[in-house]
Amino acid sequence: MQSRQVVVAGAGVAGLTAALALAARGFGVRIYERSPVLQEVGAGLQLSPNATRILDGLGVLDHVMPMAVRPEAVVLRDAATLIERARVPLGNHAERRWNAPYLVVHRADLQKALLTRVAQVPEITLATGTAVTSAAPRAGTLAISIEKDGTGSETEAELFVAADGVWSSNRRLVGPGERSRFSGELAWRTTIALDSEAGQQFEAIASTDCVTTFLHSGFHMVAYPVRAGSAINLVAFTPGKAIAEQWSGEADPDDLKRAMRGTAPALLRLVDVAGTWTIWPLHTVDASKPWTTERMALIGDAAHAMTPFAAQGAAMAIEDAYTLAAALASAAPLGEWEAARKQRVSKVARRGALNHLAWHAAGPVALARNLFLKTRSPQGLAADMDWLYGWTPPGWSDAEL
Repeated sequence: MQSRQVVVAGAGVAGLTAALALAARGFGVRIYERSPVLQEVGAGLQLSPNATRILDGLGVLDHVMPMAVRPEAVVLRDAATLIERARVPLGNHAERRWNAPYLVVHRADLQKALLTRVAQVPEITLATGTAVTSAAPRAGTLAISIEKDGTGSETEAELFVAADGVWSSNRRLVGPGERSRFSGELAWRTTIALDSEAGQQFEAIASTDCVTTFLHSGFHMVAYPVRAGSAINLVAFTPGKAIAEQWSGEADPDDLKRAMRGTAPALLRLVDVAGTWTIWPLHTVDASKPWTTERMALIGDAAHAMTPFAAQGAAMAIEDAYTLAAALASAAPLGEWEAARKQRVSKVARRGALNHLAWHAAGPVALARNLFLKTRSPQGLAADMDWLYGWTPPGWSDAEL
């Protein structure tokens, strides 16, 4: 008997996870990726337990672990004095509390792990250099038009999943042509080798086995190990102008240092010796717009790209993918799935906005933040994250993957 067929547009974290989750539920999946080559692009990302438990269930985590790092804590430091303001225990504590590990990893390493697992599943096919151009209902199914090397063709599927990111060309198929919007924030990214001059400079101001966030008025920087601990991912956030509708552009470190005025000399020195920085304009997608029709669904950044201040972009995509597959397998209306996911994503986005406000605070607001953090124990701060990191998909205990 032929399996129910699903087409997925996009071979990023959302699309590959969706393919694995759908195949595990008995669907046949065809992934179409517009790019002709799946390149190692991106930077570091954080995978909290709400995401890693799903990756483990899909057989991906074993492929991630060799290149991932399990940080011992999230540490908040004052960027001007380098004083530690707060600490959230991770490592073994995370696994005991949330029943899954908290990991940091380079995006390319996560994508490679997902691709390795996809290649092991015969129900999934992947075609690169192929774009989905349209999808329309036809007699109880979908007619999906695709294009490769300038030549068009058509295929059929029961459902179409658009997982093609913040610049999604397929968002328009679900609703009015909602475009992503510049958030007003820039991310300045680089990766430094631990055994380099920059790595030594970093070791002088922070731990190499933690996620460290440096807080300052109008600025914060996040640092954590990647590539099996051989490198440190650095990302700084400042207000700025959009450089273009693209992911990245060349950066002048002097511009970043001007935004860091008043931070510790050691932190400014790190910017100088870190090498090439890349600017990423942070774009968002209005999550209140439609994500679904009867036979189409948007997931991940295509549906709800958010600023990274809760470190949940990849995790929300992974949650979307798993829960969508479960909804389809149970024949639940896509509208019910959409409503539940919107509630969850909205709460995460609000947490990110609160983090941004607190981390970029100045004057009395910063003093109040520091006093609040001083009153909170590490265990209390961890408990504050139970709703996020301890989340499990509906029916998770009964899942058979």
